[in-house]
Amino acid sequence: MYLAKTGKFVTLKNSGFTLLEVLVALVIVGTVLGASLRAVASLAQNSSGLRATMMANWSAENRLAQIRLGKEWPEIGERSFPCSQGELNLLCEEHVLSTPNPSFRRVEVLVFDANNIQRRLAKLTQVVPNAP
Repeated sequence: MYLAKTGKFVTLKNSGFTLLEVLVALVIVGTVLGASLRAVASLAQNSSGLRATMMANWSAENRLAQIRLGKEWPEIGERSFPCSQGELNLLCEEHVLSTPNPSFRRVEVLVFDANNIQRRLAKLTQVVPNAP
């Protein structure tokens, strides 16, 4: 470049980024943001699953505590009943089985997602004595 005031030719150095460099940087940033978005979504899904499992355990524990505190001698057999916790719709199945000792019964409480019966969230077992 020619400067009229000084009468000299001056070469200017390019100090910016080329278009190619900017595009490569954008691709890298986009890839990193996409991976972090997937990681956050995975954490949110795991959090939801842990919450459902925790509430299902509460439902099962509630039923077993009800049997224990009510001092009831459960009849052998199976029964199902809704056992929702908050906004989470759950379905409990209670299985009462005999044991080798006739003074005890084994009670299993299985908790399922009411919207997806195939998804078992919790299973708790307790042995109940026949208290006179």
